[in-house]
Amino acid sequence: MSNILDLILDDENKSVINELQNTFDLDEAQTRSAIQGLIPALSRGLQNNTSNTQGMDSLLEALRTGEHKKYMEQPNTLGNSSTKQAGNDILGHIFGDKKVSREVATRVSQKAGISGTLLKKMLPVVATLVMGALSKKMIGGGGNRTQDRTLQANSGGILSSLLDSDRDGSIWDDVLGMAARSMLR
Repeated sequence: MSNILDLILDDENKSVINELQNTFDLDEAQTRSAIQGLIPALSRGLQNNTSNTQGMDSLLEALRTGEHKKYMEQPNTLGNSSTKQAGNDILGHIFGDKKVSREVATRVSQKAGISGTLLKKMLPVVATLVMGALSKKMIGGGGNRTQDRTLQANSGGILSSLLDSDRDGSIWDDVLGMAARSMLR
């Protein structure tokens, strides 16, 4: 499994997909289409944020101290208002501006054929799943000092593979593409 999208859509996480279906009143194909559209945008945002030491440290601290993996391990929490709030906080860190989140929902809506309004509601929940998948993959069980050092030492390689949205082995083309698109706005 090479990236976040694969981690979330893995058969092992069928209960996560089912919970999203129920929460947002979608069928499985629509749910998967929404996830496949939203996660690359979230991954690019994370790539952008972790391209400097401060951003990487901030993400690692959030993964170390947060309880994000619960969103993957306890899918019944996905419909909670606290999950939506946590997701909005995550989106604030990833995108910085609600306007970007709305733009992402609109673009995905056009490709996926799902209401932009629904995708705006779904985006914070999918953001929690992204952090949950990262947490589960990078930290696994409970944290300790050895794990913290291992997390710091291995974070670049693991994050690079997880954030490589086009799966070509490099995150730089993804980051450069995002920068070029933002310059053309």
